Amino acid sequence: MSSAKPETLPAEASSKARLRLWLKLLKTSGGIEAALRRRLRDRHNTTLPRFDVMSALSRNPDGLKMSQLSQFLRVSNGNVTGIVDRLTEDGLALRVAVPGDRRAQVARLTPAGEAEFARLAGEHEAWINEMMAGLGADDIHEMSALLDHIQPATSSETSKDTPT
Repeated sequence: MSSAKPETLPAEASSKARLRLWLKLLKTSGGIEAALRRRLRDRHNTTLPRFDVMSALSRNPDGLKMSQLSQFLRVSNGNVTGIVDRLTEDGLALRVAVPGDRRAQVARLTPAGEAEFARLAGEHEAWINEMMAGLGADDIHEMSALLDHIQPATSSETSKDTPT
């Protein structure tokens, strides 16, 4: 990647260039996600949403309520509940009552779930590494820094959309 400053464009040309960049980012992200979905399905007979739920539970070993999990993953409670039910049936997760709240339960990974997630996460990381092998360390650092410039514009809108 080049560190040279790009020419400034007229406002309309800048707007069109940003739109083309957004579409390119969307296409790239969608392609990576499609490849991950396909590999998880074909090589492990699992789904990306299931992987995502296991990932969230792995990062929260004390467990998460269904509402917390759905907020974390930005999906409906129904989707999360169905995935947790299947993980529980497969012995990879369990539900634990919340002390002091008879209605609430948290979902946690079992030791078998932790081991399965660790195995999947290792492959997931290897796939991402393979797909992005054309990027050097400087490219990755520069792209990350450039993407950080977008965050301030989106973070305030995202926080308005996030349920409290």
